[in-house]
Amino acid sequence: MTRYLLRRIPSALLVLFAASILIFLLLRLVPGDPALTLAGPDATPEAVTAIRHQLGLDRSIPAQYLSWLGDIFSLDLGRSYLIGGRISDLVADGLGNTAVLAGAALLLAVLLAGAVSVAAVVWPSRWLHAVVAAATTTALALPTFVTSVLLVLVFAVALPVLPAGGLPPDGFIARPDIAVQYLILPAVCLALPAAAALTRFLTEALRTELGKPYVLTATALGIPHGQIVIRGALRNALPSALTALGLQAGQLLGGAVLVEAAFAWPGIGSLIEQGISRRDYPVVQVVLLLSVAIFVVIQLVTDLAHAWLDPRIRIGGLS
Repeated sequence: MTRYLLRRIPSALLVLFAASILIFLLLRLVPGDPALTLAGPDATPEAVTAIRHQLGLDRSIPAQYLSWLGDIFSLDLGRSYLIGGRISDLVADGLGNTAVLAGAALLLAVLLAGAVSVAAVVWPSRWLHAVVAAATTTALALPTFVTSVLLVLVFAVALPVLPAGGLPPDGFIARPDIAVQYLILPAVCLALPAAAALTRFLTEALRTELGKPYVLTATALGIPHGQIVIRGALRNALPSALTALGLQAGQLLGGAVLVEAAFAWPGIGSLIEQGISRRDYPVVQVVLLLSVAIFVVIQLVTDLAHAWLDPRIRIGGLS
């Protein structure tokens, strides 16, 4: 397993390096001058020039990139001149809130997908298949901003049983019962598309496993169908399902931007939105690169788990 990990790390680092270059260059193509935005519309040319020098925007693009890369390696992320505060503090606060939301959404998606997929295979009735197909199609088709509005209208306006947004006033640990109430709506909104995709993938993987010879042998031996699905087919379908789970976990970061905006959840998504709208290049660069790094780490962990469950993967990777 260690050799397999060592073979995967260089490609992960190469992806991060390429992403850093792409992020840095794309932000320079965005219209607008951050120095002019920071200085204000009434600033003199001398003031704008001074701010550009302070931000390092008067240097060449390669020099700016190397300076930014050096700051990242030294963990000196600098300050946000438009949002305000140190970038490391902004990222730490936003990352913590996003981690809570994404973790709850991922857990909910896994539980829903596992329960629905196993039920659809254990009890293969036509009406259950139709209900599952309709529910997954709807969850995938509805954008998250539409789902968020519907959830708020139903559970915060028509039936005022849950808060419409924001964070628990005393934090997540002081009052867990209150924290859960603030977490339910955004977590459900973020989890529904991921749960629908995982349900479709896991259901098809289970049906594929049920057509294999070992299932026919177990059925001929009189082993109950539910036991075959849970102890045999589900276990063998997990390696491939982990790949889909890793992709969905990465997509939660993209979906978090809209969900956090809809529910006033101050996480990484909200920080990206603020940075882009205010042309705060230092913040956007760091947050986007962090998002790519998180996605790469999730994929690496997923591949390692897949290789651990299926030795053929790591054996093939070492050949």
